Amino acid sequence: MISVSNVSLRYGKRVLFDDVNIKFVPGNCYGVIGANGAGKSTFLKILSGEIEPQTGQVTMGPGERMSVLNQNQFAYDEYPVLQTVIMGNKRLYDIMQEKDILYAKTEFTDADGERAGVLESEFAEMNGWDAESDAASLLSGLGITEDLHYTQMADLNASEKVRVLLAQALFGDPDILLLDEPTNNLDVESAIWLEGFLANFKNTVIVVSHDRHFLDQVCTHIVDIDFSKVKQYAGNYTFWYESSQLALRQKQDQNKKTEDKRKELEEFIRRFSANASKSKQATSRQKLLEKLTIEDIAYSSRKYPYIHFKPEREPGDQILTVENLSYTGEDGQKLFSNVSFSMNRNDKVFLYSRDSLAVTALLDVLSGTKQADSGTFKWGVTITNAYFPNDTGRDAFFQAADDLNLVDWLRQYSVEKDESFIRGFLGRMLFSGEESLKKASVLSGGEKVRCMLSRMMLSGANALMLDEPTNHLDLESIEAENRGLIEFKGPVLFSSHDHQFVQTIANRVIELSPTGMLDKLMTYDEFIADPRVKQQREELYKQIA
Repeated sequence: MISVSNVSLRYGKRVLFDDVNIKFVPGNCYGVIGANGAGKSTFLKILSGEIEPQTGQVTMGPGERMSVLNQNQFAYDEYPVLQTVIMGNKRLYDIMQEKDILYAKTEFTDADGERAGVLESEFAEMNGWDAESDAASLLSGLGITEDLHYTQMADLNASEKVRVLLAQALFGDPDILLLDEPTNNLDVESAIWLEGFLANFKNTVIVVSHDRHFLDQVCTHIVDIDFSKVKQYAGNYTFWYESSQLALRQKQDQNKKTEDKRKELEEFIRRFSANASKSKQATSRQKLLEKLTIEDIAYSSRKYPYIHFKPEREPGDQILTVENLSYTGEDGQKLFSNVSFSMNRNDKVFLYSRDSLAVTALLDVLSGTKQADSGTFKWGVTITNAYFPNDTGRDAFFQAADDLNLVDWLRQYSVEKDESFIRGFLGRMLFSGEESLKKASVLSGGEKVRCMLSRMMLSGANALMLDEPTNHLDLESIEAENRGLIEFKGPVLFSSHDHQFVQTIANRVIELSPTGMLDKLMTYDEFIADPRVKQQREELYKQIA
């Protein structure tokens, strides 16, 4: 168990946390949520002891071990992969090191023998003999193949390093597990494996994530950072979101009678409690929801941007035809080949590849940013398309506009040049007042995304292409963007690591590989679960091996 007592933290005049009192108990998974800048990662650092609060304290049970997902990808570059994972249990790793030093001595004394006996006893109690196999099992579950287990960390790519550090955090059955954005850079299979691991984890988990599906799958509680307070609610993210929206609507409805409001809340709790049986953590969550009272439901101060794509004209029947496109990366590796498909006006296509560079390259080709090695593509004569590039493309785009404020930057892409119109548009995207006069050079990652979405909305395009449009956004902006793309009446090509975003938008999935492609008219969940598709995917990648 971990307890937070009277914790407060201020930065100058800004109050981040004020008199926080909360307990985290074994058997539960707590999802920490809050708007960008609310202090989610800071709260985890207070729990881990990395940051000292100005008042109050954090305490753990006697003898309990905490494990934290390391955010520094270069911290273990000098160590082999398997050893890095075992280092997640510091005491066990120290024992292993001391044992090796003792047994390497040329003159082994009686005192050395006694010390070795003590170490061996503690080593056995900690299941040390299973350490390497346990570490290997975690790595394999996260998609790190056996041939990489003895490779130096420095030789891994960024995605592989993240997964090794996640295995390190999970290693050794810690009593308290702190995870900050653990699904970043995970492929589909690894994310599903992690959901299963955490759903069955018997100790305390505290996680920060912007992945709503992940929070719904693993969390028994939501910890909301809002109004400088930290409050705990039973249930997963969807329950918190829907209940907070209901509470906000009721607060705004001044004419509704108190008794009517109470009945509406009671019905909401009853309905959601019944649906809890569908969750992996159904038993514990349903018990928690059955204990809920109306007082447990509170509205949120969150602000949601207004994201709505309105095409200037309806698309015709000819949308996009792609024939035998192939592309080779700068390192000489084939990213995709033999890509052929046609889009219909109602298609919302999720593009996926084990190498995300392949998806980016295809979207760059279709947008005219890059030239394919071979093949052709043709947009219909009625089609105007708008492209939302990935992180690198966004950064390059904004570098050319460093000296412009947001009003002048967005005015370039608007037919209506009036400043009040531009400011109003930016206000709906949460750039109000002085925020609209920010320079492009000082924008955060999330602010850049909202700006690029503003530009797309003003374009009036009737076909959209988006490469990782949920990166850097808070949950509120993801919710708004999700709704905007569901409501958009036109074809969409997109990529994302957000499971719920993909599942609720896409009606078609195309997977790219260096040897070919799969094209399935189905939802994302159907694509993942269908055994025939699984076999076809395996065959696709066997050709590469």
